[in-house]
Amino acid sequence: MAEPLMAEPRLLDALGPSGPYRARRRETVTDTSGAPVAELSLTPRLFVTRALAALRKAVTLPLERRLAALAEAGRVFREECVHGLSYDEYERTVARVSGIPLPAVRSAADEIADSARRALAGAYGALPGGAVLDWRDPRTRTGAAVWTRRGEVLAVNAAGNHPAPHALWLEALALGYRVAVRPSRREPFTPHRLVAALRASGFGDDHVVLLPTDHAVADEVLRGADLSLVYGGDDVVRKYAADPTVLVQGPGRTKILVTDGADWRAHLGMIVDSIAHHGGVKCVDATAVLVEGDPAPLARALAERLGALPSLPADDEKAGLPVQPVERARALERHLLERAKGTTAHLGGDGVVEELPDGGAVLRPAVFQVPDLKGDWHTAELPFPCVWVAPWNRADGTAALRDTLVLGVLSGDGDRDAGLVDALVADPTVANVHLGDHPTHWMDRGVPHDGYLGEFLMRTKTVIRG
Repeated sequence: MAEPLMAEPRLLDALGPSGPYRARRRETVTDTSGAPVAELSLTPRLFVTRALAALRKAVTLPLERRLAALAEAGRVFREECVHGLSYDEYERTVARVSGIPLPAVRSAADEIADSARRALAGAYGALPGGAVLDWRDPRTRTGAAVWTRRGEVLAVNAAGNHPAPHALWLEALALGYRVAVRPSRREPFTPHRLVAALRASGFGDDHVVLLPTDHAVADEVLRGADLSLVYGGDDVVRKYAADPTVLVQGPGRTKILVTDGADWRAHLGMIVDSIAHHGGVKCVDATAVLVEGDPAPLARALAERLGALPSLPADDEKAGLPVQPVERARALERHLLERAKGTTAHLGGDGVVEELPDGGAVLRPAVFQVPDLKGDWHTAELPFPCVWVAPWNRADGTAALRDTLVLGVLSGDGDRDAGLVDALVADPTVANVHLGDHPTHWMDRGVPHDGYLGEFLMRTKTVIRG
């Protein structure tokens, strides 16, 4: 078994509106080998209620102070020792606890720091072209739309599958919201470090709080806020589908379509990268490749490339595959093999778990060729590089391509496929369309990921003054 990261488990306090809070009730956070790493304080219901009330009473910082504090927080997060944890210790701790490959953790930390520096630019992507930012703008003398917040307090029910989503809610702070973060108990180190960095850089303790809770108290965090950003699976999507105050970031089910005549061999590196990027754990990693024509040659090529990835501990500098506790890895393997019945296994048919000598297990890639789209094999999304390669034809239309966060399209004939692309761009269930040699994980802060967050946080209202 691996040695613990620290001699004694680190105490991770809640960060409330009056400072750090050490609860009587705590949860042990372990690494993927089962070694204890931290004791996370779990806040009770009354503490959560009072914390949200304090955020509601707090006065928003002026814009220039918010931006300066965000930029400084990005530097502190990436460079300084925060609550006794150096950056190097932080990134290796996250890799060991979450099983996310170390290079992916480091990339996510860079993304968070960059977002802190550019949070307002990202938020302003949603600004309507005809709106102004302040009622004092001269255009309101004759009547103008003013862009304003829908509320004052945003709750974030954070994801634990990857650190990068924490880059997004920084836009809410830039826009003047106060923010309450309920961290994932699977990986609380990133939000703890980020909230602490924000508070050390100019945001008051009553402007951004960290509220670890159990599931019974989690909804209290959402109820106490005006708006909420929630991450989860299909069950979470169904739970909040009808609530206009909750923005759900659900499964990605990202896909790549290869139409007839496209030279997929010239783009094989991009397809492999789209599947295996950051260990295949992100919602923008491709989990299905649909091929117009015979999918077998592409499936074989993917299996050869993905099968060459090494099995390494998550905190290794060259790690590229996720690591999980052995019991969870075996459960995922059983689910995969049950789901894959009736398909042709090009990789992973004998299992995907490789146990490491010091504990934990690498989830190795899998490539399955499915006979058709009727069995919905291609909709399965698992937290490692697992791809379903399926045949597609024009008669199938766009039905199998729907409900997709990112859809990559390799077109064999741009003119012939223009109508297809029109339909995909118009489809409200396809969030992003990448044409040509662009990996599905490509992002930029200036363009939407799953829509702009500002579309949810802000609204326009008419102001006219004499």
